[in-house]
Amino acid sequence: MEKPTKEVIMDFVNSYEDSRRAEAYAELEFNNTYYLAYRDFPAIIGEHVTGKKALDFGCGVGRSTRVLQKLGFNAVGVDISPDMIKKAKEIDPHGDYRLISNGDFGQFEKGTFDLVLSVFTFDNIPTGELKIKIFTELGNLLAKNGRIINLVSTPDMYVNEWASFSTKDFPENKYAGSGDKVKIIITDIDDKRPVEDVVWFDEDYKKVFKSAGLELMGSYKPLADGTEKYNWVNETRIAPWIIYVLRSNIMNR
Repeated sequence: MEKPTKEVIMDFVNSYEDSRRAEAYAELEFNNTYYLAYRDFPAIIGEHVTGKKALDFGCGVGRSTRVLQKLGFNAVGVDISPDMIKKAKEIDPHGDYRLISNGDFGQFEKGTFDLVLSVFTFDNIPTGELKIKIFTELGNLLAKNGRIINLVSTPDMYVNEWASFSTKDFPENKYAGSGDKVKIIITDIDDKRPVEDVVWFDEDYKKVFKSAGLELMGSYKPLADGTEKYNWVNETRIAPWIIYVLRSNIMNR
C-alpha cells in the first residue's frame, strides 16, 4: 500500500544533537545490524566511483569518514552538531571535520567531489522540501562523473526487531507515512533514550531525487546471509537499510 507524503513536521528534534548522545555514539562499532550498513560500501564504491576526493555529509563522530580514509579517499566530514564534530576531532585529530549550518555548503566549490557519502543523515531531515534542497546542493558539489551514495533506514526498520534496535514499544510506527516521526531504541549503546527519526518511503525518495536533478544509478538492500558471527533477529530476511547511488543530471557535470 502506498503511503502518503507529509510535507510538514511540527517540533522535530534531531536526537543526535547533544553531548550525551555523541559520547554514546562514539562507542559504537561495526557490529550487529550496523555491520550490514557498512559491509557493502567497498564493493559499491568500487563499482560506481572514480577519483578519491570525498565529502561525508552528516559525518557524526566521523565513523564513515574514517571508512573513506581507509579506502584511500581524501575525505572531509561535515555535520551540523558541534558535539559530534568535537568528538570526531578527538577520535581522529588529523582528520578534516567541519561544522556547517543546515544545508549551507558555501565553503566548498561546486564540482569538487568525486563522492558524496551520506550514512543515516537523511533519516533526520524532516521534510521533502528540505531533502530536495540539500540533495540539489550536494549534486552541485559533484565533480564530473561524481556520485552520491546515500544510506537510509527502510520503513521496515521501524516496525521490526533487530540485533541493534528495538521498536516494540512504539506500535504507532506502523501507521507512519513518509514525513512522519517514528521512534526507535538503539540497543547497542547504554543510552536507551528513544531516537526520533523521520520515515521516508522508497517511492517518495525517488520523487525527491528527480526534483533535485539527480538520476538513480542503483539501489541496494543489504541482507545477512546467516554465516556471520552476529545473533540476527530479522536481518537475514528483511533489509534494515537501503543504499541509493545517484548522479547529477546537470549538463556538463
